[in-house]
Amino acid sequence: MKVLHTVKEVVDWRNTNVDRKTQTSGFVPTMGCLHEGHMSLIRESKKENDFTIASIFVNPSQFAPTEDLDKYPRTLQNDLNLLESSGVDMCFVPGADEMYPQGIPLRVEEQRGPFVTVLGVSEQLEGRTRPNFFRGVATVVTKLLNVVLPTHAYFGQKDYQQYTVLQMMAKELFMNTELKMMPIVRDSGGLALSSRNRYLCEDSREISKNIYRGLKAAVSKLHKQDGAKMERSVLLDTVQEIWAPFVASGDFSVDYLSIADASTLQELDQVPNSINVVISCAVYVKDRANGSTVVRLIDNILA
Repeated sequence: MKVLHTVKEVVDWRNTNVDRKTQTSGFVPTMGCLHEGHMSLIRESKKENDFTIASIFVNPSQFAPTEDLDKYPRTLQNDLNLLESSGVDMCFVPGADEMYPQGIPLRVEEQRGPFVTVLGVSEQLEGRTRPNFFRGVATVVTKLLNVVLPTHAYFGQKDYQQYTVLQMMAKELFMNTELKMMPIVRDSGGLALSSRNRYLCEDSREISKNIYRGLKAAVSKLHKQDGAKMERSVLLDTVQEIWAPFVASGDFSVDYLSIADASTLQELDQVPNSINVVISCAVYVKDRANGSTVVRLIDNILA
């Protein structure tokens, strides 16, 4: 596997190795700290393409000044070993200066250069808690797609809103890459795999499985409805009833619980089963082994 660090190296490799007229390439952009969820994307890319390319870049522009960029887990050598053993052809590992030639301070008002904003699907849910997050994601993915020029790019459903933002971006900026969303990879108890899970002790990870349990109960109730529509409050109550003991104990603190149209991310008061619905959430989980550690976990189900 080639490991490249500059845009010029990637462009030269691409032009030398990939004939875009006759060969396809799949791309999996990551921030490293890889787990089985990432590897499922790699396997799908290898199955569908002649070449598979990955990137590892902890993107500063999606972090707020209040978020600790320096504490984001970095396991570069282990990640590269995983990618190589999985048959990845090339991995792009740029530095921040390569991706942001004018520098990238965390304060938005101090930033310079081009940035990409996708209006309408960025402001709610994750965007409400992290206002500049999707601006940073859309910007860095635009840059990466322009460098790699892949036929396909693969993303996980766990970050459903992110995929929605990027899909709109790629479509309406007329990008020549097809974006593909792959199912969430879960552990045996249903907890969505995430790099953040490693911050929780075993007891807290076990408790966190109730996040999915609550979402799944709401979907089950929606599918069993007799009428054409169900009141939003009924579904919210279904989830919150399962979460209530953990909220009461202080293990959970709910950031948001959303029941929205899966295409527009607009909240639904009356929930039909004639359109695609996404039930999603963000929950702060307190680590029982270290009460000062709180981990924000996201999850969703497409109903």
